[in-house]
Amino acid sequence: MSSAISIRSYVIRNGRYTNGQRKAYETLFSDFSTPFQQEALNLNTIFGRCAPKILEIGSGMGETTATIAQQSPDNDYLAIEVHTPGIGSLLKLIDLQGLSNLRIIQYDAVAVLNLMIEKESLDGVHIFFPDPWPKKRHHKRRLIQATFVTLLCERIKSGGYLHIATDWQDYAEQILMVLSNETSLINNNKDYAQRPTSRPLTKFEQRGIKLGHQVWDLIFTKK
Repeated sequence: MSSAISIRSYVIRNGRYTNGQRKAYETLFSDFSTPFQQEALNLNTIFGRCAPKILEIGSGMGETTATIAQQSPDNDYLAIEVHTPGIGSLLKLIDLQGLSNLRIIQYDAVAVLNLMIEKESLDGVHIFFPDPWPKKRHHKRRLIQATFVTLLCERIKSGGYLHIATDWQDYAEQILMVLSNETSLINNNKDYAQRPTSRPLTKFEQRGIKLGHQVWDLIFTKK
């Protein structure tokens, strides 16, 4: 494992927690979650098979995560999320869609990467709409920083990919600069990528596009 880094890029907010989310969390969490531990996971053991492993950091309410897992049953997806209502929502979708290729870790992503994910064990990483921390004085709390990207790249296999999307232009510019300066990554595009069909539009994103908001996708490959 590499030297530990620390970025606290999220705040636990008291959001709406529906009865359905609560019930799903209480009844399904133990079946589809992996507890935090201070040693590396065997991802093939967790999923019970040898298949490409994709990590998602910040699965939110789980809509995108579940859709991607459903569309790509030959891949296994490990979602990291800290917010209980979002995990409850994702668990409802796992149950509704009968997904068997998705697991959840409810813990800080930096700690999970530092301690639980082996080097060169991931075929891809998704980070969709990380908290932009829009105020300049809070930019240091943004997740996508050079030390964090280096940590990610150590966990991604050669030929694997890193896909990040944001709807904040100045964050997109920062992400592009950070990824471009990471020597182990190659940009698959001149700068930003067209949204691949593998990343479905969320309802929130669709509303933003109708209002004229833009979304920037960045897709890089590990050398």
